[in-house]
Amino acid sequence: MVELAGIIILGILAQWFAWKLKLPAILPLILIGLIVGPISTFITNDGEKWIEPVWNGTRGLFAGESLFFFVSLAISIILFEGGLTLKKKEIFNVGPAIIKLITIGTFVTFFGAGIAVHYLLGLNWSISFLFSSLIIVTGPTVITPILRNIRLKRDVSAILKWEGILIDPIGALVAVLVFEFISIENTSDYTQTALIEFGKIVLFGSTFGFTFAHTFNFILKKQMVPKYLLNVFTLAYVLGVFVLSDSFAHESGLLSVVVMGMVLGNIDMPHLKEILDFKESLSVLLISILFILLSANMNVKDFDLINNWQTLALFGIIILVVRPLGVFLSTKNSGLKFREKVFVSWVGPRGIVAAGIASLFGLKLVATGEEGAEYITPLVFFIVLGTVLLNATTARFVARLLGVYMRSSKGILIIGASEVSRVIAKYLEEKNRYVVLIDNNADKIELAQQMGLNADVVDVFSDEVIDNIEFNDIGYLLALTGSKKVNKHAIESFSKRIDSSSAFRFVSETELSSGEREDSSNFLSLYDDFIKFSELIREYPQVNEVKIISQEDFIHKKQLLIEQPNTIPLFVADEKGEMYVIAAANQTITIGKDFKLVYIGEPLAKEQVVVEK
Repeated sequence: MVELAGIIILGILAQWFAWKLKLPAILPLILIGLIVGPISTFITNDGEKWIEPVWNGTRGLFAGESLFFFVSLAISIILFEGGLTLKKKEIFNVGPAIIKLITIGTFVTFFGAGIAVHYLLGLNWSISFLFSSLIIVTGPTVITPILRNIRLKRDVSAILKWEGILIDPIGALVAVLVFEFISIENTSDYTQTALIEFGKIVLFGSTFGFTFAHTFNFILKKQMVPKYLLNVFTLAYVLGVFVLSDSFAHESGLLSVVVMGMVLGNIDMPHLKEILDFKESLSVLLISILFILLSANMNVKDFDLINNWQTLALFGIIILVVRPLGVFLSTKNSGLKFREKVFVSWVGPRGIVAAGIASLFGLKLVATGEEGAEYITPLVFFIVLGTVLLNATTARFVARLLGVYMRSSKGILIIGASEVSRVIAKYLEEKNRYVVLIDNNADKIELAQQMGLNADVVDVFSDEVIDNIEFNDIGYLLALTGSKKVNKHAIESFSKRIDSSSAFRFVSETELSSGEREDSSNFLSLYDDFIKFSELIREYPQVNEVKIISQEDFIHKKQLLIEQPNTIPLFVADEKGEMYVIAAANQTITIGKDFKLVYIGEPLAKEQVVVEK
């Protein structure tokens, strides 16, 4: 009981420390597992581990093959959640470079690493290619924390992010297929070839996944499951499909749940967001338990297998040869500069799926007596730990060294997708500014997307806002909702990411009527709230510009706009397109050549915009 409770407590603490230190969670989880497992044998008097995952005759958490069953079920849930996040449209939207990375890059890693491990460590071809299939994946759970605090150029950040998201289930699928081929090869009788059995697994896995995905969608659309049972029903359904598929074709369960997740994630399924949120929380818990158990299950002799120069040489080849070769072939003619390609080549940490499936397959193959199978788990764990440590400690330095680190960000995050936000966002985007709108109202976001704007349904009170690395290029914040609470929370949430002098919000109706405004906030307008903005945009749905040629001209026209009932001054734009918010208390604007005054409302009459040189 103490051991089981300890694993859960240590796992969640590891997740918290990873969040606090902005590290990939897999790093502290594996380290804790190694400490309470093989490392603890050097400390205890009897040479036993503090936590023993498998029953050894006197103590242990799982008897017989119970650990193997738990790992199988946990991996199935994690892979199902990964499949749910893989969107068909994203593959086509992310660009040729990313599509090539998950195809050509996968091909290069699979064959390059497989050949390297075969000749360096002398493993047979089957085990070598199983190893190489396991290290294909990078994964968003390891990429995101590394990049979260590095202001990368948007193209570089997008490539690394989407590669991690898309290659996770793809890499898992390749590893599952390779493993299944090895398993069938060893168990087929003389009347059945391994290829036929392999085909059966692919057939059952894909058809079960596709069929049960549409069945599940039908059940939800017919409201046959009450909302309070939705999450636990989904969990039971996934486990049921996994077990059922496995009973028809041995080892086809993982393939079934991956396919089922991918299908459900790409059809009009009700309650997808609620299911994803639940699966994400469950995956965090399972990952926490899983990796402490798997790391603790390793023995000192496992490290002796890889305690040689060949393992270091393999690591060097994967980092310095295989990864760069895949990246450079995939990004040929992509528009990325040489230094940007080098950085993408450098950042390729292996993740949770690689370590989890490696342990699962390692346990299975060792149990069947497959030659060289004992190398799978320690080798993959070494690659995972090595790449995560290397990238987590050097990514910022390498980004600065290569010049892909942005000293300042010009992108603009707009909170709220009302008509006011959409009109202002469209103007800013036309001025070549990177703009992102977020709102928890799906209808408003859909209207923004129809205008061609980059918009997402996101709750500003969720961690999703800060953790999403799509906002890596954001340097400015406009909180433009009608709620003072939402606007203030947005500014406070982004205070560590965006300088307070670059964050602006609407003045609230209460602040406007009382005249008491908080000094800590910058306002888009000192005299107009959300209601006034909305009324003007409804009548004049565009942003206007007027040329200003001097400081005096600026003061005159600004005052004119303030005094007119149907206009609100917003920004001053210089010749380079930089925007200066007029109302900002700490903003001193010096007018230069080709400056423009930007405002909303009724266009000024010709006689009002005449300037004298």
